[in-house]
Amino acid sequence: MVSQTSETDIQVTFRDKTPVIHLPLRFTVSEAELFKSTCQKLFQSENTIGKIIIDFSHTNFIDSCGIGSLVTNLKIAREKNIEFLLSGVNSLVMGVFYLTGLDKILIIEQCPDSEFKSKSNSKLEENQLPVTHPSIKSWVKRLIDIVGALVGLFITGILFIPIAIFIKLDSPGPIFFGQIRCGWMGKNFRMWKFRSMCVNAEQLKSKIKNQAQGAIFKNENDPRITKVGSFLRRKSLDELPQFWNVLKGDMSLVGTRPPTPDEVERYEVPQWQRLDVKPGMTGEWQVNGRSQVKRSARPLC
Repeated sequence: MVSQTSETDIQVTFRDKTPVIHLPLRFTVSEAELFKSTCQKLFQSENTIGKIIIDFSHTNFIDSCGIGSLVTNLKIAREKNIEFLLSGVNSLVMGVFYLTGLDKILIIEQCPDSEFKSKSNSKLEENQLPVTHPSIKSWVKRLIDIVGALVGLFITGILFIPIAIFIKLDSPGPIFFGQIRCGWMGKNFRMWKFRSMCVNAEQLKSKIKNQAQGAIFKNENDPRITKVGSFLRRKSLDELPQFWNVLKGDMSLVGTRPPTPDEVERYEVPQWQRLDVKPGMTGEWQVNGRSQVKRSARPLC
């Protein structure tokens, strides 16, 4: 028995009382909003028990908003003991799941003709990954990033010894600070900085008042910042090690601020568009004064 309702491009059918959400050709911000509202209705329905099937058989493009809506609703589904099963996933979408690590947390049934059989094969198909923004495939921008990163690392090498000495004299702990951030399409990477806070800064974060709006965390008088760290931040010297992230391709010289995973978890669907571009060392956040900005930066178009 099959019953069906339709909401624009998102259709819901029932297969042996199990709801099946049929996704359209493109899974972007508008479709992600519809998917979110569709899932909310199913979560509230007494007829939704145990499983929801998401049909990707017609979908060949997914961007950060599509990823975000999947992650958000997966979390809610698990809280309600409902299983998400993705069916008919082709190689184009599967490549995104490998890139973002979602293949490890989602239950996925691939198309029989899918070329992605393993992570190693996925690396051979990077040309099939979605072009969510023109800058993603721009070889000119990448060349500028590489040249700029090499120059930046040369400058970092010159300044490293005095900065390292002052950091060590000011407070005990390592010279560098590495933190997991979210890059293009939400892919996690470790971003590097010169340490500007006390060693147990992450443990003390919950005790500090957040003066920013939305998902970001900021406090102008953060007591965790060391004296040397305050100087490094004012001059943006703490960010010099990020030239290594630019050289690796995790970041760009210009882009949005790289958010932390806990910030991304609080994103609404439209905010995931920030992850359609690579994060950058400089952008609206730095131009407007990163310590004074109280809300998330917009995507660079």
